[in-house]
Amino acid sequence: MQVPLVDLKSQYESIKSEINEAIEGVLSSGSYILGSNVRHLEDEVARYCGVKCAVGVASGTDALMLALNALGIGRKDEVITTPFTFFATAEAITQVGAKPVFVDIEEESFNIDPVKIEGKIIEKTKAIIPVHLYGQPASMKPIMEIAGRHSLSVIEDAAQAFGAEYNFSQSTKKVGSIGELGCLSFYPTKNLGGCGDGGMILTNHEKIAERLRILRVHGARALYLHCLAGYNSRLDELQAAALRVKLKHVDSWIEMRREKASLYDELLSSLKGLVSVPYQVPYARHTFCAYTIRARERDKLRDYLTRKGIGTRVYYPLSLHLQEVYAHLGCKRGDFPVSEKASGEVISLPMYPELKEEQIELVAREIKNFF
Repeated sequence: MQVPLVDLKSQYESIKSEINEAIEGVLSSGSYILGSNVRHLEDEVARYCGVKCAVGVASGTDALMLALNALGIGRKDEVITTPFTFFATAEAITQVGAKPVFVDIEEESFNIDPVKIEGKIIEKTKAIIPVHLYGQPASMKPIMEIAGRHSLSVIEDAAQAFGAEYNFSQSTKKVGSIGELGCLSFYPTKNLGGCGDGGMILTNHEKIAERLRILRVHGARALYLHCLAGYNSRLDELQAAALRVKLKHVDSWIEMRREKASLYDELLSSLKGLVSVPYQVPYARHTFCAYTIRARERDKLRDYLTRKGIGTRVYYPLSLHLQEVYAHLGCKRGDFPVSEKASGEVISLPMYPELKEEQIELVAREIKNFF
């Protein structure tokens, strides 16, 4: 039995008639760019996430770039983020002309360690970008407190954590709604994934939202009247139509992911010392966009599972401070030891809502056979 890392076709088959009807509706309408589906999706995602405004863009990467631009962050500025994330987080900082400043991660959560942030803040620091990695919220309460003390903006990278929740003492908030801006990705493998690329920016500030709407259409305030040098970053109407269908199902899919994760936890519990299952922070609700374990002899385990027909992925094999493109920052191996250690140990196992119990049992059995 083959067990893929993800199976997008199975999700499509489960809602095929709804998706097809939505897509056909767009095609027959003749309105393909920034039409009613984009506007409705923006309203629906804003309500779901508990924010006033949502602006659809072409990708999660663009969401980060436009968010930074909307805050006026650029050359000579510094932005603090994690070195243990997908490249786009730091890439967006670089693309607007700013400097990414890395802060090491927490051992258990894989997210940026707030205890280490203040030591990296200088006059040039303008923002913090915490990443909610694998679907687990970062420690937002202390991050927001630090940002408040130093008058910094917070841009949440919630690309992997749509629907995740953070528990404050008096309230519970969806990720993406906590910082000044929140960035979403609708890449097909995400909790809420489209049929191609797509992204969205969340904010409670109407002025920022208006700037974002201008930036996404080449900086035009009106047709052919440009007040900014912007981007071509519009969320496609076809993608919005598909995402509106999927948004109705996302909560049940997240719950299914959590159930799969619990089964993995149970089946792998006997491998303590060899495998560490994902730690779930007590102040938040993990959505398991990825089910990521630590494993001894990670690379050998991955090769073994591949031979057995089991899909895996390493998110991420090289900490960003060691990437060739950031050699000019002067970082070296050993500067961020927690991130570097994680890069050598993490492996993500098959995870998607339609994953069957017998498939999870097979994966766990083969991991036990390896050890």
